[in-house]
Amino acid sequence: MEFNLSETIAVLTRTPATLNSLLRGLPEGWTHSNEGAKTWSAFDILGHLNHCERADWMPRVQVILAESSDHVFEPLDRFAQEKTSQGKSIEQLLDELVMLRRENLAALEAMHLQPKDFARQGTHPQLGTVTLAQLLASWPVHDMTHLHQLSRIMAYQYREAVGPWSAFMGVMQCNGHSA
Repeated sequence: MEFNLSETIAVLTRTPATLNSLLRGLPEGWTHSNEGAKTWSAFDILGHLNHCERADWMPRVQVILAESSDHVFEPLDRFAQEKTSQGKSIEQLLDELVMLRRENLAALEAMHLQPKDFARQGTHPQLGTVTLAQLLASWPVHDMTHLHQLSRIMAYQYREAVGPWSAFMGVMQCNGHSA
């Protein structure tokens, strides 16, 4: 499938509602538990998504599109949520994601990007040269990566309770691949 901005926006619009439906009102055992040392909880994932809404996607779009810029992205602190989420509830993080995503998508749509814009380039600190299309395509895939991670983390909480059925539960067999 080729990159398509309107389809990308359609997917991005759904992530906050999906997370809200899954997490709002759950006991903390489901939202604050993880898979062990140095792993994330649902709370951590939400904090990370919020941080990315502030520091990753739209700031990098703006770097690529800037006329007077070296087009080099600032490194992203993938663990900033450890500080920025302190003292917040899961509901506050969910509300924050709704607001941030709405603002970012409105700003993106207001740019009236044209097909030629998608070939414009920026420089990622680890990946090197990337295009605007690649950056924008990565945004919903990033969401999906963390939705996958979230399902794995939540299933992990019942790893003992399901007993022998774990053999039939694919999510119980997943070794990760998202941090």
